[in-house]
Amino acid sequence: MEKQNLPNSTLILVFGILSIVTCCCYGIIGLPLGIIALVLANKATKLYAADPEVYSGFPNVKAGKIMAIIGIILNSIYVIYVVWLFSTIGYDGIQEMQQEMMRNIGQ
Repeated sequence: MEKQNLPNSTLILVFGILSIVTCCCYGIIGLPLGIIALVLANKATKLYAADPEVYSGFPNVKAGKIMAIIGIILNSIYVIYVVWLFSTIGYDGIQEMQQEMMRNIGQ
């Protein structure tokens, strides 16, 4: 009997990768992608554990789950940093920092 590919195994891997890649988008994109990948990976793991002889593609699920966890951690750290930055120096202070950085790059 030919093995079936686990449902969403490639999607889990792609969402895990994207959650890491988009971690510097203020956590708006990467955090939901990581959470979705983690939920889908847990469902796929339960399905695979019930009948491992029927399904293939479990390495994609494991890799996607690991990357989703890393992405969630990175995005959470970045969200906490942005909230801290806004609460300490405010929006005007962030704009001044950006202008100073642009002046330094131009020199």
